[in-house]
Amino acid sequence: MNETLKRSLSGAVYVALLLIATSYSVNSFYVLFGIFMLIAVYEFCRLVKLNIILPLLFGASTYTLATYSKKEYLPDSDHINDGLLLLATLFVSIKCLHLLFISKKDKIDKLSKYIYVIGYVIFPFILISKIPFGKHALYNPQIIISIFILIWTNDTFAYVVGKSIGKHKLIERISPKKTVEGFFGGMLFSVIAGILISKFYIGGSIFIWTVSPIIISIFSTLGDLIESKFKRIAAVKDSGNIMPGHGGILDRLDSIIFVAPFVYLFYQILYYVS
Repeated sequence: MNETLKRSLSGAVYVALLLIATSYSVNSFYVLFGIFMLIAVYEFCRLVKLNIILPLLFGASTYTLATYSKKEYLPDSDHINDGLLLLATLFVSIKCLHLLFISKKDKIDKLSKYIYVIGYVIFPFILISKIPFGKHALYNPQIIISIFILIWTNDTFAYVVGKSIGKHKLIERISPKKTVEGFFGGMLFSVIAGILISKFYIGGSIFIWTVSPIIISIFSTLGDLIESKFKRIAAVKDSGNIMPGHGGILDRLDSIIFVAPFVYLFYQILYYVS
């Protein structure tokens, strides 16, 4: 099969599965992202050469506990635990940024591997499972779908703008193809998409859907670079091969898993100040 056709079909199946499962019900959303999480854990463990048994068991149990008995609402009693979860995830996010920008190590010690698989992969998926619950704690699939639309918009136009007029490399030693022009082009079109989403799809505050694309553009780009760093250390092109032409689940979701804690933090700030 032609490589372009294979890539297009694989991408279409992925997008359709994500949109259908997310829109159908909260339970189908939980199941899909639970499966995504387990595959991502498996791929990451293979990437960093870590035994997969304990991370898979820990991931499955914590994700199940986090989503157990949650139907169409998110009880207020969970906010303290969510805050601790967020703090832990943000701590590991900072550790990831240290690895990306400061650390010159070509190897990752065993303790750090466990910290990364928990805070870089497992905890972000749990936060993703909480993001679609809006201000009134009701499940709203439009929230998570809108975030994915913004990520896809950023990725698409960062590529298009970078390919067209990109001259200045963003971080050449990690990702030679990313450019400064592409980064700001992706952000600009994401903001435009956010305004359109606010007006014609999800409604609500234009402020939220103008700031969210900026947060998403910055941290989705960093998420892509961080996964590239892990792959560069492992000397592999893709995290897996489950999606023909695209690589692994971690390759497809590296943006959302790094975006999740920062978007969730932004929404929590809005929740407490409103």
